[in-house]
Amino acid sequence: MSDVAAADVLSDVLDLIEVRGMVTGGFAVRGPWASRGAVSHPLKLVALVAGSARVRVDGPGGPDGPVEMAPGDVVLLNHRTSLHVRGGRGDGTPVELVPEAGFDAMALASADLATDDVLVGGWIEVSPAGLSLLAAALPGLVHVHAATSAASRLGGIVERLFDEGSSGRLGAGFAVRQNGQLLLLEMLRAYLDQEEAPVGWLRLLADEPLRPALRLIHEQPGRTWSLPELARAAGMSRTSFAERFRTVAGTPPLTYLSQWRMLLARRALRDRDVRIGSLAAELGYGSESAFSTAFKRAVGHSPLHYRRLLRATA
Repeated sequence: MSDVAAADVLSDVLDLIEVRGMVTGGFAVRGPWASRGAVSHPLKLVALVAGSARVRVDGPGGPDGPVEMAPGDVVLLNHRTSLHVRGGRGDGTPVELVPEAGFDAMALASADLATDDVLVGGWIEVSPAGLSLLAAALPGLVHVHAATSAASRLGGIVERLFDEGSSGRLGAGFAVRQNGQLLLLEMLRAYLDQEEAPVGWLRLLADEPLRPALRLIHEQPGRTWSLPELARAAGMSRTSFAERFRTVAGTPPLTYLSQWRMLLARRALRDRDVRIGSLAAELGYGSESAFSTAFKRAVGHSPLHYRRLLRATA
């Protein structure tokens, strides 16, 4: 299976978890500095445009770091509670910086990238289902090095974020959000190339022998796939396929199929015109009641109740 096909499967997931972009801020500073504070969003990003920075984080699982960042590097924090960043050249008492939401375009525009430390940051917004997926798929701190070949495009996206944030041009906010989405995509690509992801769906996407079977599941989720069919697609025996899939994904193949169907169902139920009976048939369930039972077991609510909750919070 080609890299294009692998990327398509990742695109499937990113579309499904409704990545809405990144709300960003940034600062430029000359001389020693420090910034610390609570992390208020589950998926926090820090990208270094120029200079250097040292990052420490704390939260579930204990402290991580220090991580030394070079220009173009990006750090993603997964459900961490506190962040401490230091940087700057020269002696003296570090200036304490309080990051704020939004770019100070004038301050960034006047930055000297040869002497200043320049950071941009923000957070990834995804659907509740997507948040659960990413939380389980990533470690508490992901550091992607822009200098590696796998992250060759990452540095350019970080520079574009800085350019848009400091430009003050019409549409800069939209451009920042769009580049934020690309930043997450390139981060995940580079992370999969430079590290082995924890057991779960992200590691599954990167597993080349399993990709043909995974592609079938994603393309035809409503089909009643059998284990032998999926094993043949992967060119493996039934036993070898089942063992490898469970080892990589953390779940059996047909359980993954059910989970994928439930993700599709949660997105579809946002559309008020989608009939539950038709959705059940489209996703391969023999009856509306069978679908409702599976959905309630996976999500905790019946499809009707889940739709009402979506309307109440819209």
